[in-house]
Amino acid sequence: MTEPGRSRGELGTGRVLVLGGTAEARRLAARLVAEGVDVLSSLAGRVADPVLPAGEVRIGGFGGAAGLAAALDGVAALVDATHPFAATMTAHAAEAAAATGTPVLRLQRPGWTARPGDDWRWVDTLEQAAAAVAGCRSVFLTTGRQGLAAFAGLTAHCVVRSVDPPGPPLPAQATVVLARGPFTVEDERALMTAHGVDVLVTKDSGGPMTAAKLTAARQLGVPVVLVRRPPLPAGVPVVATVEEAAAWLRGRLGGTTMPPATPCPR
Repeated sequence: MTEPGRSRGELGTGRVLVLGGTAEARRLAARLVAEGVDVLSSLAGRVADPVLPAGEVRIGGFGGAAGLAAALDGVAALVDATHPFAATMTAHAAEAAAATGTPVLRLQRPGWTARPGDDWRWVDTLEQAAAAVAGCRSVFLTTGRQGLAAFAGLTAHCVVRSVDPPGPPLPAQATVVLARGPFTVEDERALMTAHGVDVLVTKDSGGPMTAAKLTAARQLGVPVVLVRRPPLPAGVPVVATVEEAAAWLRGRLGGTTMPPATPCPR
């Protein structure tokens, strides 16, 4: 329960709720736990064997924005560090934080930037991505298993990579590759060459864990269809690094999220 005399929007030392599932969320949780902060990480539960962060963890949904708002009782700050394409959870976080007066921060890694030699074609949705590759022979799909229905009508050979086995509907000619990143450029080149891939489809997830496929595509001269990120809710501050998130929390938890500066030796 919230302490007597303190509203939820009035900050002091208290619990931090991290909406996680990303490498950045795990690094933030590890830093907070190491510094003695009471942190609870929440995972959606969509991966059968997730990599768990340090500290206390809960797995499963909240029941929409109202359920998340109820879970914010006693929470001093909320950090939404979910995947860049977890648009529904991000919207619920902003709504719940606004309803309860809980300070909220969006921790989101930067998207990828094209380099010389890249052949990128941007689209806004998975359906547009499917239309863009309809005439291709061999498609490498790395968009995650949740949205594969958008590609079910493709007649091309589709290499579908996923952490967990995807459910139907799948493209008629689908080869499923179960793997978890990070991946090397050499492995990505070998996979794309073995399957004769002539186009790569991915989301602009950003980060180094799965960026090797973009390098491999550049080296092989394979075009890439990238799905743009969904827009973020208005009014929510956004940072790109764990260090920036820790600094933001430091200002709201009375300096408890950062170790004291080391004195200059005399």
